[in-house]
Amino acid sequence: MGLQWQALLRAPFFVIGASLFFLVTACTENTTPPTLEAFAYSNEGRQCAAGSRAGAAGAIDGKVSTDGIKYMVRTPSNYNATFAHPLLMVYPPAGHSRWESERFVGLTTAATGMGFVVVYPDHKQLNIPAIEQLGTIPSEVAKEWCIDEQRVFVTGHSDGGTASMAMAVLEKTKKIPTAIAPSAAGWTGKDLGEFQCRDPLPVMIMHSKNDKLFPGWGAETAPWWAGCNHCDVTKTKTVEGGCRAYQGCASGGATLYCEGTGSHRDWPNLNRIMLDFFMHPEAYQ
Repeated sequence: MGLQWQALLRAPFFVIGASLFFLVTACTENTTPPTLEAFAYSNEGRQCAAGSRAGAAGAIDGKVSTDGIKYMVRTPSNYNATFAHPLLMVYPPAGHSRWESERFVGLTTAATGMGFVVVYPDHKQLNIPAIEQLGTIPSEVAKEWCIDEQRVFVTGHSDGGTASMAMAVLEKTKKIPTAIAPSAAGWTGKDLGEFQCRDPLPVMIMHSKNDKLFPGWGAETAPWWAGCNHCDVTKTKTVEGGCRAYQGCASGGATLYCEGTGSHRDWPNLNRIMLDFFMHPEAYQ
């Protein structure tokens, strides 16, 4: 474990990040869920035995992990408890509750329409044990809902982006994500350089060129991932959303860098592309 990254998790910017976000969130919690979409089910894919999963359809709140992290679950409106769904974990920015995180990213409606079960945990102050605790939630969800644990996708913004990237490199959690899409993550290229490359993993780095809190950090981490995914780090092509796709990547190692123009506080307008990348990363190679 790199000493710099351990120091990074203890750095004051997490407090600053929380303050920034609290300034723009409402004082009263809005717990009304967004619209859940129906999914066009097929007979393909992994299946769960009828009656083997007790998780309800719809918008479910009040879940608590074995480590005490509160979270909520969103399913397609016509949830089929025998179909193994892809799971989308959305980690929140500093200071965000699960409801604030859901409204901030705006993923629920589109994701449920594509067949995802979506999980929003509350924010937890980041350190390595916290990342490992967050990493237990997918398997807990899979005990109640029909989840394909070979299709666990991870995203989040700021602290949530930092957690998403950490999940993919820490020894105890790196086998959990099938693909990651961190936004405005608090990682530098030097931080990642403390880690050994893992097996190829689809990675979509989202970072604004006007991010004053973590300036230029996405442009540092994207080539690290591209190198680990055996891409040609000197060759990219522009794809939808203005993202740049690295070329020549290994199978299963699609790598995108999507540079926005907003501030650190802005979630990128890339939801549809991100969900498509998760489901069909080979289309971006």
